[in-house]
Amino acid sequence: MSETYAEYTQDLSATIGGIRKDIPEVMQGFSAMAGAALADGALSKKTKELIALSIGVAGHCKGCIGFHVKALIALGVTREELAEALGMAIYMGGGPSLMYAAEAMQAFEEFTAE
Repeated sequence: MSETYAEYTQDLSATIGGIRKDIPEVMQGFSAMAGAALADGALSKKTKELIALSIGVAGHCKGCIGFHVKALIALGVTREELAEALGMAIYMGGGPSLMYAAEAMQAFEEFTAE
């Protein structure tokens, strides 16, 4: 995989595209679940993406960080909102989450610099 989050998520998207061809029914189900989970409701889509990012950080998922930070930027997240969500991820996940919170902030900085 590549070093920048833009390259990393692009490479990962290409690989996921191959998986989508291999198991289309599973991926259609996953996409439908994602769409339903992210739909605006009592919580806004941005709030839901912040939750997803926090879980990705606590779960040590670099791909999750890239995709959810990119989605959050498209939804207008501020650095302050992102930092507070990362604070919750660190609180819930301890030291390992701190390392992945740093990764999420790096992704934010890379994507907003483009």
